[in-house]
Amino acid sequence: MAKRSDVLELAILGLLHDAPLHGYELRKRMTSVLGPIRAISYGSLYPALKELVDRGLITEEATSDQAAPVMSGKRARIVYTLTADGKDRFERLVADAGPDSWDDEAFNAHMAFFGRTPAEARMRILLGRRSRMEERLAALRTSLARGTERVDEYTLRMQQHGLEGVEREVRWLTDLITDEAGSQPRKDKS
Repeated sequence: MAKRSDVLELAILGLLHDAPLHGYELRKRMTSVLGPIRAISYGSLYPALKELVDRGLITEEATSDQAAPVMSGKRARIVYTLTADGKDRFERLVADAGPDSWDDEAFNAHMAFFGRTPAEARMRILLGRRSRMEERLAALRTSLARGTERVDEYTLRMQQHGLEGVEREVRWLTDLITDEAGSQPRKDKS
């Protein structure tokens, strides 16, 4: 399973790939890209930013127009910028199509940057995610078939709702895979 810190690294580097950002704006964009369900706290974001600075993947600079007088109590706004090493690391991360990229949170982060992901990696991620969701679907169907007599009506409805959501995702992934296969150039078998 993908570590949350790996997903956070991908999201930060991907968002900084477009433009330098300060922490507040970075967190706001992360929420819009990854969704409000995966809210990133400042307690997670700033240590991750510090680690990326320490690793040389991003730089930080206090903005001169926001720099406050020493006695005002206001802090200067720090702007984070992607370095060349950070760009290289981002390119390696989006091209990583292994099983960790199929997990819920990691998949959403990868999907957010599919426009910068190599076509072969996109396809592997989509196929892997669909396989993972088909496994989940089979487990839910088995669970529902076994347990309907032991649960109340509300629990049963909640389980059916979950099943319908997974079925929808499998159909959606199948459509994406079909579209992706149609957009990739065919390789000659000569």
